[in-house]
Amino acid sequence: MNNNVNMFDISNFGVNVFSREAMKKYLSKEDFEIITKNIDDGKALNLGEANTLASALMKWAIDKGATHFTHWFQPLTGFTAEKHESFLNIIDDKPINEFSCHALIKGETDGSSFPSGGLRATFEARGYTVWDPTSNCFVKNNTLYIPTAFCSYGGDSLDKKTPLLRSMEVIGKEASKILSLFGIVDKVIPTVGSEQEYFLIDKKLYDERLDLVVCGRTLFGAKPPKAQELGDHYFGKINKRVSEFMRDVDKQLWELGVPAKTEHNEAAPAQHELAPIFSSNNIETDHNQLTMEIMQSTAYDHGLVCLLHEKPFEGINGSGKHNNWSLKMVKNNKNIFDPGDKPEDNLMFLLFLTSLIQATYKAQGLIRISVASPSNDHRLGGYEAPPAIVSLFLGDDLCNILESIDKEGQVSVKNSLDTGVKSISQFDKDTSDRNRTSPFAFTGSKFELRMVGSKQSIASPNVVINTAVASALHDYYEILKGKTGEELNKAIRLLIKDEYNKYKDIVFNGNCYSEEWVKEAEKRGLKNYKTTYDACIHFKDEDNANLLKRFNVLNDNELESRYEIMLDDYVKQLMIEADTMIKMVRKEILPSVFAYHGDLAKWLKDAKDMNAYANSEYEILRSLANYIEAINSLLGDLVKKADEIKKIDDTDLNLKAKMTKEELLPCMEKLRSAVDKCEEIVAKDYWSLPDYCDLLYSVKY
Repeated sequence: MNNNVNMFDISNFGVNVFSREAMKKYLSKEDFEIITKNIDDGKALNLGEANTLASALMKWAIDKGATHFTHWFQPLTGFTAEKHESFLNIIDDKPINEFSCHALIKGETDGSSFPSGGLRATFEARGYTVWDPTSNCFVKNNTLYIPTAFCSYGGDSLDKKTPLLRSMEVIGKEASKILSLFGIVDKVIPTVGSEQEYFLIDKKLYDERLDLVVCGRTLFGAKPPKAQELGDHYFGKINKRVSEFMRDVDKQLWELGVPAKTEHNEAAPAQHELAPIFSSNNIETDHNQLTMEIMQSTAYDHGLVCLLHEKPFEGINGSGKHNNWSLKMVKNNKNIFDPGDKPEDNLMFLLFLTSLIQATYKAQGLIRISVASPSNDHRLGGYEAPPAIVSLFLGDDLCNILESIDKEGQVSVKNSLDTGVKSISQFDKDTSDRNRTSPFAFTGSKFELRMVGSKQSIASPNVVINTAVASALHDYYEILKGKTGEELNKAIRLLIKDEYNKYKDIVFNGNCYSEEWVKEAEKRGLKNYKTTYDACIHFKDEDNANLLKRFNVLNDNELESRYEIMLDDYVKQLMIEADTMIKMVRKEILPSVFAYHGDLAKWLKDAKDMNAYANSEYEILRSLANYIEAINSLLGDLVKKADEIKKIDDTDLNLKAKMTKEELLPCMEKLRSAVDKCEEIVAKDYWSLPDYCDLLYSVKY
């Protein structure tokens, strides 16, 4: 445990980041101004500028204790990757520290060993990591980390970051064009804040569960007598052990410039949340990856394990990562989606709001696909997680404004709230309520996409949102350009009216958990992709492909590769779970049941000899025998089905994925059900696995 967790000085925020302040200290004033201007303008540095920056970066990193550097990138695994190299070089038999512009800008790695969906074969292994100057370098564990993009020898993206950067450039361009209609000249960036949910459990108990170690979730486990029914854990007192962990995480994140802001207990026992201050899409994506890595490594230091799986425990809340998206004007430092005091008169806000409505409607399938994973399938649609049907919550006030955009005398929506307590001041309500059931909700000045899974990269959903909104804005500009004054205002109002009427079926302000909404969504023609397989087979649909290709966010090769990777991941992740279930049943669960059954039979025989037995003992014994038969039979079904799928050629990924969903998953669910029921009657001393009570309530004061 870090004994200095409470000794952080706010002046140390970002101390391990090569920030603008650090650059000022290690560069001349002239070099600093030239280099930062080129970076801000999106221009590549020339050879001399890059060498100057590389030299300053190495000096700064060595002063921070770094001996190595790494190109830090985000392959299509959804995690990060790094290869460390020392600054050491030998010149004339003498050791020196050396770091050139070439080492800064470009690295080489094996492009075939990461998921590539056929973009890279084993005999075509070369891949490149390329410096991303829009994200700050930092020092961690005596290593200089250089954020990079990752591409193939032919230039195709092999990572999450490259499409994100492309989408950011596109929406920045299209949003700036719309601003120009209002006489505003400014750069626009998409911003995001990702609320990270997670579970903390005791490491000793974690080590005793093969399913947690291998799969990140419990494949078996009967529901505990108390879970979250009383709502007492949510926002409850944070116990000392968890609080020390949180302080330690904060200290490390703050030193790396990650603005961790809010932390609290979540709804489920042992569940917690950390939320940051908003940053640009690119930087926040990097920051969230760092957050997940640091939470997991720090948990070990405290004798804990941080679980990021979307559904580590059946029957209680899963973990998401709420993706709070917005657009920001850089020079004016203004949030475009801030409705202001009178949103009914804020035409710029309403026009951008309308673009988001169109984008959500047209990209509803892609949004669902962007958050699809076998682990997230367990969460979506249950226990406070939003359903798999994409809809947009705006609130009644904004909907009323949009409905009456072309009418005179629109109603004002700003209302003050009086609590009825004289000592408490009145205050203004937000433009909309918070709808926790909505997948995509307007929450005051941002849109909260609640569908993202807790361990997923936020890059993919932001690529989709950025691109879809950019597409709408592009079309709007073509309609509105050349108009000024009242003619422009009338044209904007007419456009908003037409667009809202055309796409308002995507807007729903009610309870998205209800069965009535599922039926209503079907009537509206909205997509309902219940599983990852159902979603991913539509990735290459014409509308989806055309949207992503329209601004070259993804090309044909990249589209095809991601389609194959999604299906391949789906099969592999569920096959790993199936094989883990098989091993656990054979090696741990059945032996536990056999032992209890055998001892109970012996006890019963002895009791019968003494004429001191009870009928209930016979009933338990018979139940155990029936469960042994059922578990063994269901185990055989799972083994047989897993073997069948493994024999299918990898070139037929669609068939493998389809069989995995339709035939393997039901076998797994039936086996789990039988084992969980059996757990409820086997004596605890015989059950070899820590149960849900152990796991969820082990982290105490």
